[in-house]
Amino acid sequence: MQPVPPSPVRLSMRQVLVCGAAIVTLSMGIRHGFGLWLQPLTQAQGWSRQAFAFALALQNIAWGLSGIFAGMVADRFGAFRVLLAGALLYAAGLAGMALASHPLPFALATGVVIGLAQAGTTYAVVYGVIGRQVDPARRSWAMGVAAAAGSFGQFLMLPLEGFLISTIGWQQALLVLAAVVLAILPLAFGLREPGLAGRASTGPAPQGVGAALREAFGYPSFQLLMAGYFVCGFQLAFIGVHMPSYLKDKGLPPGVASYALALVGLFNVFGSYAAGALGQRLAKRKILAFIYLARALAIALFLWAPLSPASVYAFSAAMGLLWLSTVPVTNAIIAQIFGVAHLSMLGGFVFFSHQVGSFLGVWLGGLLYDRTGSYDVVWAMTVALGVFAALVNLPVRESPIPRGAVRA
Repeated sequence: MQPVPPSPVRLSMRQVLVCGAAIVTLSMGIRHGFGLWLQPLTQAQGWSRQAFAFALALQNIAWGLSGIFAGMVADRFGAFRVLLAGALLYAAGLAGMALASHPLPFALATGVVIGLAQAGTTYAVVYGVIGRQVDPARRSWAMGVAAAAGSFGQFLMLPLEGFLISTIGWQQALLVLAAVVLAILPLAFGLREPGLAGRASTGPAPQGVGAALREAFGYPSFQLLMAGYFVCGFQLAFIGVHMPSYLKDKGLPPGVASYALALVGLFNVFGSYAAGALGQRLAKRKILAFIYLARALAIALFLWAPLSPASVYAFSAAMGLLWLSTVPVTNAIIAQIFGVAHLSMLGGFVFFSHQVGSFLGVWLGGLLYDRTGSYDVVWAMTVALGVFAALVNLPVRESPIPRGAVRA
């Protein structure tokens, strides 16, 4: 499969950012709230927390694995077709999640179908358009804007999802979201890249898929970015899914969790934007190392301090500044090292590592809770992994890779 060089006729940056940001707001905003369904759904169905956690863990793996292939298709034919398919799958998966009466179909709908949908409606696909359509001098900033939009989606959608669950019930709330996510369909037209599909079979490409993969996986910095992103997925998935139940187990009112996750989304608007903007001026590897180390410190302080709504909100604000701020910086490094011809695909591989971490974070959270009655072990793991991720990002080389050079 040969990708296409960037189209000489570009979409306006404003159009790309508005439509891309709106799509990410919906797709990421909905998925960030899935933890709110853990207790009402499992209690209504009589399922264990592990059954729910496994479905979301499967979703992360399906998302990560299918994201590689969604990226390949988007690199060759453009994001438009991928976004259309993703939106339809998202609606079907949410409806299936609502109507499933047994853990197996629930896992298929929540895990496989929604995982496939997220691969086609989130960062890897949207960032491919940004990489091709936005000038490199503003690329990191533009990716920060898109990541900030995903954070705003969390801030916007989480209170809405909590309100829907409390007023019309968990099942009807999922069906409402299935209708809402179809708004991605018209937005996808704004990311339809001119001339891309038409030249898919004729435009020569400087590098094929196989060569691009051999180059990337043979380059140590790519492997280090994957290791760091694994930690990112573990931390975010565990906190996002299990923190609402952790807080309720500790006797805090249910509303605290909704407001806490909303605060994460609100403050990550600023954190993601700042990370993308700083990535234009500072060494991106140092930004990533700081983010991971600061996460470890924030989690450690949260566990050490007496638990109260105030401490939860302070932790949420701190984590919000660090939540998705790794996304624009990591993808900007990939584009800087390898170029944009295979950006969605290579971003998909790095994101797959993120989703392996997400799988383990979600699943181990449910498994160890069911076995020990506590989340303490997994909290400790998030701290240790944060320090590890900070260290592995420091040796990353950000300069463009010398094509054809021999590397050990």
